This record gives sequence, C-alpha cells and structure tokens, in this order.
Amino acid sequence: MIVNNPRAAAPITPGSNVHTIGFIYPDHAAEDDYPLAEKLLSGTESAAKLVVEHIYGTDLHAVAELLDLGSPEKLADGAAKLADHSPTAVVWACTSGSFVYRPDGAAEQVRKLSEAAGVPASSTSFAFTNAAKALGVRRVAVAASYPDDVAALFEEFVRHHGLEVVSRTSAGIDTAAEVGQLPLDQVVELAVANDHADAEALLIPDTAMHTLGVIDKIEQRIGKPVLTANQVTVWEGLRLAGLPQRAEQLGALFR
Repeated sequence: MIVNNPRAAAPITPGSNVHTIGFIYPDHAAEDDYPLAEKLLSGTESAAKLVVEHIYGTDLHAVAELLDLGSPEKLADGAAKLADHSPTAVVWACTSGSFVYRPDGAAEQVRKLSEAAGVPASSTSFAFTNAAKALGVRRVAVAASYPDDVAALFEEFVRHHGLEVVSRTSAGIDTAAEVGQLPLDQVVELAVANDHADAEALLIPDTAMHTLGVIDKIEQRIGKPVLTANQVTVWEGLRLAGLPQRAEQLGALFR
C-alpha cells in the first residue's frame, strides 16, 4: 500500500537549493533531535533543512487522548504552520498518534495530511515499517516506552505491514514529558535490556525519547540495527523529498 502522496520531489542537483522538510511535532519533549539530525546531515548529499512546528494536546500515552492528538484538524493546523517554510515533504512526527488509528486509519490520516500540506506526507509509524523494509529485516523486537495496551497497538501495526514481532516490552511510562526527561544512559540501558536474540533489528517507538545521540552506541552493544522514532522520521522525510538517506552517525539505517 502506498501511504504517502506519490508526487515525488526531484533530487537536489549540484548548485540547487537545499530542500526543506517539515515535521509536525506534538507538544515538547525531544524535538531537539531534529536540529541534531540536521547538523549530522550537513555537508553530505543528504543535507536538508529540517523544520519543526508544534501542535498541542495532552501528552498522555492513552488511546482516546492520542486519537485527539492526531486528528485531521490538528494536523491541518500543523501543516498550515509549516506552509511559510515551503516544505518539500511533511511528516507527522508521532508514533503513537498515528498507529493508534490502526492500519487503515493511519493511511487515511497521512492522505488527509498530504492534502492539507499540498506535498507528500507520511508519519512515524509508516517510517518504521518503510525503514525496516529498506534494511531487509523482518523479525524485530520492540522496546516501547508506552503502557502495554498502547504498545500492543504498535505491534499490531507493524505486524499488519509484514514484520514479525519476536518480543515486545513496555516501560509503562504514562506521559511524553517523562520520556523526554530520560537520561541518555538510561535510554541505552532500556534498549539493550529489551533486545531479543531472535530479532534482526530493535525498534524503539516514541518521538518523545532522545535517541539520535546514542543509536550507534546501542547498535555496538547489541550488534544489530536499531530503529528509533526520531531517526526513522528524519529518514522518511528525506525519502519523501527524493533525497539520499546517508550519514555516518545515525545508525545502520543511514549507512
């Protein structure tokens, strides 16, 4: 299933302007991962301006609240905020606020976002499944920050898109704000502790978690690719913009 607008942007050619990719980010938690990604991509063929605009709602990891957070009205508001930046592509930078709509609803969500933005669009949930396919991995472990009922919906989503989940763990953290305050060493230990020997890759959903600075460290510890929410969201934005997805410090996905 194609879940984003099929109008692909032309790749950057020598001497052309750098593409702008827009991200709609819920509330505030780990949005500083995006300027970090922009810095790590600078000077490479994947260089792009990564612009973040915010929408607001509750930061509870609870189904009803997440359905409200990812509503068409709120995402249209985010798209309107990004319009002044003339983005080449737009990504809804929220895992739980997309997969909670279930597979068909999540596809409809990005279709409406693409209509509102007038450019190709996607979400972090689809970024995970697209990134896993790009890496050629099928068996995955999921280390989720959410309560287990929400984590179960993420598992349902990725299974629907062809991934085999060999293990799923839930940290049971109720709010995005709490996740955003996790120290980086604790993020690393959470990831390492929740890997599984049978998994070909480890998936860590939740764009509220700071991960971009420690992906390589986690991969070195567990010896396999790690896909994290903000990492795959940036990758998806580059993909939609028709840009290469290559960098040395953003994990196996970008190498």
